[in-house]
Amino acid sequence: MWARSRKSATTRFVDVDGVRLRTSVRGSGPPVLMITGLGASLDFGVPFEREVASRGLQVISFDMPGVGQSTPYSWPRRMRGVASTVHRMVEALGYDRLDVLGTSLGGVVAQQLAHQAPQLVRRLVLAATGPGLGGIPGSPWVLWSLATPRRYYQPDHFRQIAGRIYGGLARQDPDVLLHGSVAHFVERPSVRGYVGQLFAVGGWTSMPWLHRLCQPTLVLAGDDDPIVPLVNGRILASRIPGGRLHVINRGGHLFLLERPTESAALVADFLMTPQSTGTGTSCEP
Repeated sequence: MWARSRKSATTRFVDVDGVRLRTSVRGSGPPVLMITGLGASLDFGVPFEREVASRGLQVISFDMPGVGQSTPYSWPRRMRGVASTVHRMVEALGYDRLDVLGTSLGGVVAQQLAHQAPQLVRRLVLAATGPGLGGIPGSPWVLWSLATPRRYYQPDHFRQIAGRIYGGLARQDPDVLLHGSVAHFVERPSVRGYVGQLFAVGGWTSMPWLHRLCQPTLVLAGDDDPIVPLVNGRILASRIPGGRLHVINRGGHLFLLERPTESAALVADFLMTPQSTGTGTSCEP
């Protein structure tokens, strides 16, 4: 059963793999699945979602297990298992082929999903993400700040560290990322769900198989990203046969929220423009 909410979005809870996932669908047109970053609920990305949907795309988003209103796994899973859950969720929603946009940790899930279910993923957008092991990590202080979900629980702590960990416009005004919403602090991750996400990504790498990804891929990377330095975007774009890189000037880790209109235009243009031949291996089922 679908329920109308969130100003023109519909929400539905889907039971797959022993978890109940909150999902959302907004707009109409070619479907694109959006996968959020570490600890972030689907509500956090609403400003960007609205911009994408206004450009003639149907946006599907969801809370990862243990985040927002989704229940956690009874036992944590590695990245392959997380991607399998996402695949089953998409099938339960009635989709057999769609585009996928993943940001930060969501970009890791998106890469894994495209690798193990190439027939499902038509095109790929990877934002503020990298290949895991083999990439270049952010500074130790920044990564240590991500070790707990404290920034989701304490607004003052979020505002204190946002500029240093996210970069970009957050250096001057952390509230620019919130767009006047308190969802960041309300639909927060459980400690169990957050630790489960860290467990899933620990030791993960896409380097051995990036060259086999068959989907045309747009890599978006900010040049002021303390969490995932720009070089990681260059690695992805160079290793994926159908990959191309677009650098967001003065963009931080959350440039999709800093500049939702500009970012949505880039994504929609890529997803809705017919691809020329010679951009990777065919993924046609």
